[in-house]
Amino acid sequence: MELKDCMNFLLSASQNKVFKYFSKLLEEFGVTPAQYGVLNCLWREGQLSPKQIGEMVYLEAPTVSGILDKMQKAELIERSVDPKNRRNVLVMATQKSKEIRDEVEAATIKLNNKVLQNLSDNDKVVLKKALNTIINSDF
Repeated sequence: MELKDCMNFLLSASQNKVFKYFSKLLEEFGVTPAQYGVLNCLWREGQLSPKQIGEMVYLEAPTVSGILDKMQKAELIERSVDPKNRRNVLVMATQKSKEIRDEVEAATIKLNNKVLQNLSDNDKVVLKKALNTIINSDF
């Protein structure tokens, strides 16, 4: 098989290119693409457990824990004990992260526009649907 026909290569190469561009856009806000994923969840939901965050961004618990540790040090999130179940931790966005939300969301729109600029409207819909199908596949 030609490398250009290998799905892993195509997805990895395109993801790497998008990741690098998104990293540059987010750099001025002190946020990484992975941290943006967490913040996006928190901005929309308010507070979540690390497990809920992991499920929403498709990451394993140890990976989420590492991301949250760095975010807490950067004062982007706060952790607290769940008053309903003291064994659980709740994560919420700080005021600092809320203050950069509009600019970070604008950077995300810029990313999407750049990545999709050479696709027709129909191709954009097809690409998003295909990627979501892969994400939600059981394998």
